[in-house]
Amino acid sequence: MIEEFKRAAADKALELVQDGMLLGLGSGSTAKYFTEGVGRLMAGGMRLRCVPTSRATAEMAAELGIPIVQELVGQIDLAVDGADEVDPALNLIKGRGGALFREKLVAEAAKRFIVVVDESKLVKQLGAGVLPVEVLPFLWRTTAERLTALGASLTVRGGEEDPYITDNGNLILHLLIEGGIKDAASFGDAVKRTTGVVEHGLFVGMTDTLIVAGTEGPRVVGRLSGGALP
Repeated sequence: MIEEFKRAAADKALELVQDGMLLGLGSGSTAKYFTEGVGRLMAGGMRLRCVPTSRATAEMAAELGIPIVQELVGQIDLAVDGADEVDPALNLIKGRGGALFREKLVAEAAKRFIVVVDESKLVKQLGAGVLPVEVLPFLWRTTAERLTALGASLTVRGGEEDPYITDNGNLILHLLIEGGIKDAASFGDAVKRTTGVVEHGLFVGMTDTLIVAGTEGPRVVGRLSGGALP
């Protein structure tokens, strides 16, 4: 059932795609359905190009025949990606798939950033699960000490013996904040200012439109609908 919801959300986002667009293609299972849909649109005659947010997405786009833009001049017309958590203000936690840095770069470069999720990703407050933070491998334990000083416990994605390495050659630390993240903007700023941090998975004030799929079908929240989550 969840996979059906994800596909429904992605199909709704495909309605926003127009001929000639430069698209930001996200990572993760829901974004994968959107990328597959873009391939179908191109097979039907649309002319589209993309900026992928991960090597995996780039490989998928290439297999589908979607032209990939390596160097960006100007803005991306439309970026579509998933999220791990979405709060009522449409702030997000992303990056549990490990591509948060590139995902944020693409979202920042887009005229419109569309987030597609199933209803299980909606939370009252961010921080129910881990917050991914990408850090430089050099002296990463010192960086970890600085992050725990912010009131978080943490683990290394993949474990210290065989850590997960991002497409950028960095590590991912999973922060767990007891009681959740009460002020996403302030906490995100504190994490970003921490020496050794490359980027974090808090996407605050970036979502233009949220598409949520559930038992009653996909619904649009945000700029297109003029609403917000209850």
